Amino acid sequence: MNDPGQDLDLRLVRYFTVVAAHQHFGRAAADLHVAQPALSRQIQRLEKYLGTRLLDRTSQGTRLTPAGRTFLPRAQDLLQAARQAELAVREEAQTERIAIGYVEDLVITDAVQELRRRYPHAEISTRHLDCRDVGALSDKRVDALIARAPLPLVADDVFTTPLYEEPRMLVVPRGHPLADRASVTAEELADEEAAPCAFETADWASYRILGAGVPPIESYEDKLELVASGRAIAVLPVGDRRSSLRPHLVTVPVEGAPPSRIVLVSRKGDPNPMIRSLRLAAEAVLTAPAS
Repeated sequence: MNDPGQDLDLRLVRYFTVVAAHQHFGRAAADLHVAQPALSRQIQRLEKYLGTRLLDRTSQGTRLTPAGRTFLPRAQDLLQAARQAELAVREEAQTERIAIGYVEDLVITDAVQELRRRYPHAEISTRHLDCRDVGALSDKRVDALIARAPLPLVADDVFTTPLYEEPRMLVVPRGHPLADRASVTAEELADEEAAPCAFETADWASYRILGAGVPPIESYEDKLELVASGRAIAVLPVGDRRSSLRPHLVTVPVEGAPPSRIVLVSRKGDPNPMIRSLRLAAEAVLTAPAS
């Protein structure tokens, strides 16, 4: 008779189902990679626990007793339930993890804190990316990306969620003819020549350097240095505060220009449920910074 203070050993239950499937201790032992005498002892332990014989040896192999036939489907259900419980826990542990990429000047702290508040046990990491490194989404270094549109990503490959928009500002050096203006219009800047940039392909990309004969520049700091030197002017999103750290630069609001769009992008078909959770958190708390 079993000891009521002990629980049923699932390992013994599995051994029983394998012997029942093979109807032979030798073949079952080979399948389980255990010695046949050891397998026999484990089945005897199970029978002792249950207080009845489950298997009878015959000249051809092994057959189920009436108690064994009663126990077999329940044993299979028990193992299946245990496996499903294990998979559910492993899946939960695996999917409650997300790496969030964000680009350049954007601050995503509120969204990350909100996501951590909602999922305190999730593994949430962030990765600051250069604006040319949005490929981190495609090659799965990050699970989601918060950036400024447009992005050099194939639209059919990603799911895009608009978050908020920001107006534009003109950045010029002190003493520039436009530095003392209350605002400028997009039409006034229409004749300015835009400097070529490999990763800004739209007419109104988030960051534009204007000026005749300006060479292609990728570094943001080099762009500001070019503006500070008087060789160019720049049109930037108002949320980018980095230019305000330079005393030689002045910002002027731009009227009539398309806004800079901040979006959350993820890979289409990605099953990670934390991506949707991030989307909801970002939509709830990320807004355009106050002017």
